[in-house]
Amino acid sequence: MELAVEAARAADDKKAADVRIMDMREALGVTDYFVIASGRNERQVKRIQEAVEERLREHGVKPVRREGVRFGRWVLLDYLDIVVHVFLEEDRAFYDLERLWQDVPFVEWQPAST
Repeated sequence: MELAVEAARAADDKKAADVRIMDMREALGVTDYFVIASGRNERQVKRIQEAVEERLREHGVKPVRREGVRFGRWVLLDYLDIVVHVFLEEDRAFYDLERLWQDVPFVEWQPAST
């Protein structure tokens, strides 16, 4: 869970909106956590994605798969144990992963102290 929290904090540091961690261990079987965050525009989505990758690289991990980076509307970073989803706000509302996985618990986390 440490990496999921670090990813959430990296997104929060770039002013991502509504950063949430979902505990997928009982629901999915292929990953432990989803980290979901939103950006207001494609530039912010890109900044959030880059910040998450940089922070997790500092912890010695790189994504095994990256999707959506070119278009910046829904970026997926697959780290096996965690999957980070960075959406444009309107795309997040459209795909609504939180509703799709509504029975999955959310993990409480705190932003890094400033």
